[in-house]
Amino acid sequence: MDKKQATEILKNALKALDAIEHAGEIVIKIDKAARLELADPIEEIVGQLNYTLLPAIYHRYPELRPTEGERAAVSVYHCWEDVDLRGKISEAELDAILFSVMRPRWQKTMMVIARAEKRCQELKLQIEMVVLGLRLLVLAESDQIESQGPVRMWRHSEVRLRSAAELS
Repeated sequence: MDKKQATEILKNALKALDAIEHAGEIVIKIDKAARLELADPIEEIVGQLNYTLLPAIYHRYPELRPTEGERAAVSVYHCWEDVDLRGKISEAELDAILFSVMRPRWQKTMMVIARAEKRCQELKLQIEMVVLGLRLLVLAESDQIESQGPVRMWRHSEVRLRSAAELS
């Protein structure tokens, strides 16, 4: 592949990514049954484009990487109501795990999710990252934690614990 071909592939891959991300934004808003059927394939496609195809092109031709850095990507197209915790853990226990790995200072959402996943593994709990991310979204939307940026975009948002003064 020469640079001209890589440029053409990149141009079309970015168009495809924009289109599939737009489809994903619609999926977030549709009924649960349809969302459950469509969210996983969309997450897979977005993941392959963002974390496999684009990095391969940028590795070979670094000058094609946008100057602003990594593209913002939605990490999850599910909603909390899609999650079934039965027999695994309660919401309160899951919240406690998330709170235990958070700090009062801003941290990337992805880092908090990764730490929470590690903590779940230590506790012998099989909780997927998507579940942890969705729970963080619920905590942010209910003002139990603070957030900056769109929490669905794990690498492009930050979260932190609320200060003790705010909680009282």
